[in-house]
Amino acid sequence: MSGDSSESSSLRPSSLHDLVEEFLLYLASVRGLSANTVTAYRSDLSQLTDFLGDDTEIRGINVQMLRDCIGRLSAKGRSAASVNRFIASVRTLFSYCRKFQYIRYNPALELHTVKIPKHMPRFMTEAEVDALCSQPCRRELLWETRDKAIFEMLYSSGCRVSELASLRIQDMDGDFSSAVVTGKGKKDRRVYFEADARQALAAYLADRAVRFGKLGTEDTVEALFVNQRGGPLSVYGITMIVSRYSGPEGTNHHVSPHAFRHTFATEMLTHGTDIRAVQEMLGHASISTTQRYTHITTEKLIDIYNTAHPHGGNKK
Repeated sequence: MSGDSSESSSLRPSSLHDLVEEFLLYLASVRGLSANTVTAYRSDLSQLTDFLGDDTEIRGINVQMLRDCIGRLSAKGRSAASVNRFIASVRTLFSYCRKFQYIRYNPALELHTVKIPKHMPRFMTEAEVDALCSQPCRRELLWETRDKAIFEMLYSSGCRVSELASLRIQDMDGDFSSAVVTGKGKKDRRVYFEADARQALAAYLADRAVRFGKLGTEDTVEALFVNQRGGPLSVYGITMIVSRYSGPEGTNHHVSPHAFRHTFATEMLTHGTDIRAVQEMLGHASISTTQRYTHITTEKLIDIYNTAHPHGGNKK
């Protein structure tokens, strides 16, 4: 029996390469993770095998070797987020190896993630918003009424681009003053549209009816925003529309759809809206996420003060 046990043990993989492959198979077949997630793990762990070597014995890897790998990633200029994802992948691999007794001690437990620098959200000034919202009428680039409605609704509601892309006609109130969107965590909330957004949406829907009449399938009938072939407009499609109008052909001041959301939050707080109300409007699970915008509004108010006050120092 002891001989059989020894033979069975000798057949178990022990090299880093073999265990990574077994681990990836486990993620896909046993845990049922998506192909994209498994690919992300493979990408991170291939860096580990590149650094340490395919044939390295898993039991011979210590915490200093892992820290050296992290240092080499940082030296290559990888972002803190990328390094932390690498660390998370390594931790999961070694937890798997410990669970199935390939190792007696897990050195990855001693790894610490690196601090991610805080980046302030990018927002637009009122003049920049006005300039971007006017681009569809000034440039014959894509679809004037649709694109203006997209910009006005993003700015008016503060909703995420994914929420706007998934909006259906039946989600809208009859007068287009509000809609129910499904945000992160599949939580529904109501967002609101002011006069400019409502007018832009009405113009777009009238134009769309002329172009397509009654659309062909149930899915495309339900979609609020459609592409120029009449199919539902995707997140990628909206992102490309914003990019086109904020690029060299438009304002030449590139922004993403998320800049509308950041600008909405900044304007709400600057004009005295209670932070809890802004949290609700944005669909933030934690108020700490909303509080990022208070730093922006403080800087903005200081700038306004220095410009307006007689002794502000910014007078010409």
